[in-house]
Amino acid sequence: MFQTLASPLQTIADKVYAGERLTFEDGLYLEQSADLHTLGHLANFVRERKNGNAAYYNTNIHLNPTNVCVYRCRFCAFRANLRDEKAYTFDEPMIRERALEGRAAGATEIHVVGGLHHKKKFDWYLDVVRTIHETCPEIHIKAWTPVEISWFSSITKKSIRWVMEQLIEAGLGSMPGGGAEIFDEEIRKQLCEHKANSEVWFDVHRTAHELGLRSNATMLYGHIEQAEHRIDHLIRLRTLQDETGGFQTVIPLAFHPDNTELDHIEKPDGLVDLRTIAVSRLMLDNFDHVKAYWIMLGEQTAQLALSYGADDIDGTVVHELIYHDAGAETPEGKTVDQLHQLIREAGREPVERDTLYREVIREGASWTLGEPLTAAP
Repeated sequence: MFQTLASPLQTIADKVYAGERLTFEDGLYLEQSADLHTLGHLANFVRERKNGNAAYYNTNIHLNPTNVCVYRCRFCAFRANLRDEKAYTFDEPMIRERALEGRAAGATEIHVVGGLHHKKKFDWYLDVVRTIHETCPEIHIKAWTPVEISWFSSITKKSIRWVMEQLIEAGLGSMPGGGAEIFDEEIRKQLCEHKANSEVWFDVHRTAHELGLRSNATMLYGHIEQAEHRIDHLIRLRTLQDETGGFQTVIPLAFHPDNTELDHIEKPDGLVDLRTIAVSRLMLDNFDHVKAYWIMLGEQTAQLALSYGADDIDGTVVHELIYHDAGAETPEGKTVDQLHQLIREAGREPVERDTLYREVIREGASWTLGEPLTAAP
């Protein structure tokens, strides 16, 4: 197929087939010049080399325990001031209720992120994890981004390592990848000037990996960043993965401008989404998985993404609020049967996983864990 391609695309294709690492310049070319069909073909080659025809999902539930937040990120539609009409904060019975709801639905994971409530001490955030773990110890807790961990370190005047050790003792099982946005500091200053910078983001994930936690990574695209910022972002992720091997998956997140300070920006279209996912798959040779987050992409684009480098669509995602507040029009949760249909319509085989990519063997709401679906780092 690629014998007639002009250089440098032929050179890049040869590297991909040989399993060689792509450079910054290669990535920039793929972003700016490669036709989408060829790009998708190459990304799908890598995707199938790593994961065959499987498309992974998990049965999960979200908990955003408060939307009150000390930060005012320009891209965020979720946050609220303490006295805003839409402001809310979960108490312990509400947290227990959400965990029990997850158990009844057969969830293997609860995903916890939220605002940084300036009136709450670290013990409140710690107790969110502890309450879930004590209520449903079988459910894996994926909680708190580096932005939140950095805030906990600041309010306790303790090290990031100390904070994470307390969370692990309370029941933390892994970390989500949020708060990465775009690592370039000039772009970051325009998006979220006072929030934890990229150096802190990497320090938290490095510490998590040293403590034995696995984590995810994200990239927020389609706002004020350019192609070079996205490639730089991916290469920085790749570099830390070379060092620690602790990342499981990358989730490219399409910016949703509605109800934000950047609502004048047009939302990325499906072609941009597919290109970003494909380039992420090709640049991140040391990541096992690329996730097409159907909540943000929409079901149809997520299905197409399964042939453009993605091998995971996240999960049932019940009670997700952050991206729906920013204008996501997708349903607030899907059933397992609906996920199976979505995946099979895309020509892939649905495989249920837990948070750590172990096979889930299910009988209704009851489940047990099988073998790892990907090699350990």
